[in-house]
Amino acid sequence: KGITIEVVDEENEKSSKFLYERGIEEFVEELNKDKSAMHKVLALSGIKNDIEVDLALQWCTSYDENIVSFVNNGGQHESGFKSALTKVFNDYAKSTGMTKGNSTFEGSDVREGLTAVVSLKIPENLLQFEGQTKGKLGTPSAKPAVEQVTTEGLKMFLEENRAVAEMIINKSLKSKEAREAARKAREEARKG
Repeated sequence: KGITIEVVDEENEKSSKFLYERGIEEFVEELNKDKSAMHKVLALSGIKNDIEVDLALQWCTSYDENIVSFVNNGGQHESGFKSALTKVFNDYAKSTGMTKGNSTFEGSDVREGLTAVVSLKIPENLLQFEGQTKGKLGTPSAKPAVEQVTTEGLKMFLEENRAVAEMIINKSLKSKEAREAARKAREEARKG
């Protein structure tokens, strides 16, 4: 948020300045500029276990999922985000009677059409990476930090924006039905 980046091409004597006052919220808007958004970008942030968490989310009518994370290429923080998202929507759908019985969403159902940016600032003393290439964040406290910020903020958002919540739940229900129909069709094809 609020950082100005200036790029100078000294050969052509040209320069450009980039400034995004709202940071990752504007990034999500840019990623979704050619899509039909279902609501305004939701920004969530908080500090848990000395880890600063910033999230920006927006569901669109499209079917693709786009999660961009900053710290590195996935790992503990993305796992925390995805698990919290799925749990919050399952809890909300059950409590409002939008799903029946033991019916629950899988993560892919809830994330269909979602564009999200997950950004963490982790103190140096807590920073850990996994694997030889250090390609994934391995800081154990990152997962619960992201889970808490996502859960608290998303619960409040759904309670305060029932119409948007219902649109996302209905989209998730259609995704679930399509996934289950595809599974049944595969099973029938294998039998025949």
